[in-house]
Amino acid sequence: MGWTTRLAMAALLLGVVMVATGDEDENDPCVYEALPDEDTVLCKGLGVFYPELGNIGCMFIPDCDNFRQKITSWSEPIVKFPGALDGASYILVMVDPDAPSRSEPRLRFWRHWLMTDIKGADLKKGKIQGQVLTAYQPPSPPVHSGFHRYQFFVYLQEGRAISLLPKENKTRASWKMDIFLNRYHLNEPEASTQFMTQNYQDSPRFQAPGSDKAKDRRN
Repeated sequence: MGWTTRLAMAALLLGVVMVATGDEDENDPCVYEALPDEDTVLCKGLGVFYPELGNIGCMFIPDCDNFRQKITSWSEPIVKFPGALDGASYILVMVDPDAPSRSEPRLRFWRHWLMTDIKGADLKKGKIQGQVLTAYQPPSPPVHSGFHRYQFFVYLQEGRAISLLPKENKTRASWKMDIFLNRYHLNEPEASTQFMTQNYQDSPRFQAPGSDKAKDRRN
């Protein structure tokens, strides 16, 4: 094979590699990234399933397919605890300990969801039925507030009637979760997990309507 032919083939191969690389940059696959080790302490037997995402326990919400925006409008996830006892009742708690930001959490623990009287047989299947004390509120981290942890805890109810005080019902913010747990002698959770996400507008992928980049993509 002559040098001219070899150079032509090398140039062709280089062109193919560059095109392939460009395609990958334009269509990055969804990357399901696990939480760092210090945030996996809550990964104890609980599954949290959202549409399209699947089980997102102890993961970052992927920065693709508008998932970080979609999760702000989806209804409550399926929560499964395979270790639940058929004859027992459980309490489900979902909170944001990083409100309004992890560096300045003056509104922690923002109460996103609180349910009681969940039957163990239902919890095994992810069929969350019971008494709604706080209706589900989707994750909605503010812009420029960094990543937020959304934590889920399941406690054994042991037959006690559970309720929120009138002052607790006035707001979701700054919930004294430790006082609530102590009031009903709820010690260690039976299962728990968490995931993390940030406001979709903080993503490097986000292109505000009317921006030059957004116009370039449309042209």
